[in-house]
Amino acid sequence: MRSTSPTAPASSRRAVGLTLALISAISFGGSGTAAKPLIETGLSPLQVVWLRASGAALVLLPLAWKHRAIVRERPGLLLGFGVFAVAGVQACYFAAISRIPVGIALLIEYLGPLLLLGYVRLVQRKPVSRQAAIGAAVAVTGLVCVVQAWQGMRFDAIGVLFALAAACCQVGYFVLADAGSRGDRPADPLGVSAYGLLIGALVLTAVARPWEADWSRLGGSAVLAGHHVPALLPAAWMILVATVLAYLTGVVSVRHLSPPVAGVVANIEAVVATVLAWILLGEHLGAPQLFGGALVLLGALVSQTTRTAESEPEPVPVAPAQRLAASEERG
Repeated sequence: MRSTSPTAPASSRRAVGLTLALISAISFGGSGTAAKPLIETGLSPLQVVWLRASGAALVLLPLAWKHRAIVRERPGLLLGFGVFAVAGVQACYFAAISRIPVGIALLIEYLGPLLLLGYVRLVQRKPVSRQAAIGAAVAVTGLVCVVQAWQGMRFDAIGVLFALAAACCQVGYFVLADAGSRGDRPADPLGVSAYGLLIGALVLTAVARPWEADWSRLGGSAVLAGHHVPALLPAAWMILVATVLAYLTGVVSVRHLSPPVAGVVANIEAVVATVLAWILLGEHLGAPQLFGGALVLLGALVSQTTRTAESEPEPVPVAPAQRLAASEERG
């Protein structure tokens, strides 16, 4: 009889999950680098984020139709995901990168997982471990270095506030993603992503007023890495790679990995964004920013790894009488 290793399927699923999570993080990391040249052509941050969300929603319409039953089953989840996880995160992040460097904006946004610890402790009234608190303190120290607070906030204060707002919206993403996985019939993550982008695009339409934008600028050129390239090139990359590919691979990876593990891998997005902005946008960072960014990522890593350990289910205690009955049945 042919034998199979019981660990093979688990290791295979983990390898697939890690691969998809890496693809998602790298894809998301290029969003700011692709968006900033479009903003510099004269489009507003809101108009660019509307282009991103609506373009991705259009591409994912077949997927939305396939999962149309989710609209009836989880309307509140879809509305919250569209408003906070799509419209809120992207609008605030794009507004931030219009005023401060891409790498700085993303590093500040990555305080989101740490703010989530505060939500768990203060709102859900659940305990937070000492290691998680240490991770939060390390990340906040890193943020002080990133913005160089000792020099009176060298970076634009409004830009920093927008990045912090994006971090708060990211908390909503984690909370809603967790809510979608609960219940007798968990919401399909692909359907949540498709309708989240669709609802987010509709919300952004009301505030971005795309009919007032000069979309002819997309037919012109944008500056990338010191060279003039067709503006449609970064626009297509932003929609197809930094949104569609990033969302789909990201949500599927969570099915192969636990959400905290996928969240740890997602921290690579900040590194990718900083490197790409350095190479393609010329946004050179000094030693304090690099050191602070490393502390922010380290703090997020420690906190999320701690939640991974804490999320393991505790064994259910078995009473002595139950153990005796079970032993008699086996005998």
